[in-house]
Amino acid sequence: MSEVGYLLVNFGGPRTLSEVEPFLRALLTDKDVVRTKFPQPIHNLLFNRIAKKRAKKVSHDYDEIGGGSPIFADTEYVAEELRKRLDAPVFTFHRYLPETHAASLAAIEKFAHPEIRVFPMFPQFTYATTGSIARFFQEKLIPTARKKLKWCKSYPTHPAFAGVFQKIIREFLEEKQLAEEDVVLLFSAHGIPRSFVDTGDLYEYECRASFQKVMEAFPEALGRLCFQSKFGPGEWLRPYTQDACEEIELWNEGRKHVLFIPISFTSDHIETLFEIEREYLPLITQKGLEAYRLPAPNRRDDWIAAIVSILLEFVPTSSCMLVRGTCARNCCPK
Repeated sequence: MSEVGYLLVNFGGPRTLSEVEPFLRALLTDKDVVRTKFPQPIHNLLFNRIAKKRAKKVSHDYDEIGGGSPIFADTEYVAEELRKRLDAPVFTFHRYLPETHAASLAAIEKFAHPEIRVFPMFPQFTYATTGSIARFFQEKLIPTARKKLKWCKSYPTHPAFAGVFQKIIREFLEEKQLAEEDVVLLFSAHGIPRSFVDTGDLYEYECRASFQKVMEAFPEALGRLCFQSKFGPGEWLRPYTQDACEEIELWNEGRKHVLFIPISFTSDHIETLFEIEREYLPLITQKGLEAYRLPAPNRRDDWIAAIVSILLEFVPTSSCMLVRGTCARNCCPK
């Protein structure tokens, strides 16, 4: 067995309805995700109350997609397949499932060899996902364990990653017998506040790079990148997915078939199974157009093969470069 270990890190999602409120509390009290000027105790008090208030509505949404998110099970499935292919230990970490943290941290700390290669299930980097997890490890792991971690920052244009989405699109076009020139490829990425990007977050740039890379295979299709899942006040990355759907007749050039591509999602969960499926598709179909939600990579064999390729090739990034407000040389703005 290999002396190198591997670690898949992901968002985590409630596996049952009883986990919805704890999940929301963990998410909303993460100040890499929801940034306020409040001291942490006051921030926690405020957003614990908001989580409790939102839990009822969000629980209904999860109930509509089967009573929980598939993201945990999908991540564990991918990890098990990677163990077979790499003949190596593969650990998992689920950021917003607090009850899983102790076991994950213990497994990392007990690993006897000097290198664990960390693979974020987020193709595009943002301080609110990969950066948050890097900070968590910085604060929770013992120093000897932290030194083992060799981070893959992101892989927005890696040919293996882009190739998976290209194949998903191509398979769908063939199944439905649709021609490229008749379709709109509507790429929907999870949004973040515009202020994050204005202060140095690379996420928007990397999402656009992914969009352009995948579109290279479909020169006759009409492509559009937009951003979904806005939460709270303030400006987020535009164009918003909802606006793109409501105004589609202004820009679709008469094309009748709209394919949603979840370009920032490697596993389907509430944002795709409910938000895209139940909220955005009807905005398009009610205008007399055909709209389809294409799946995320999920458990696809070619996606697992792509992860292997990236894991074996990437140049590690120092964890201090992934955590907002830290810099090894103290030369970066806080």
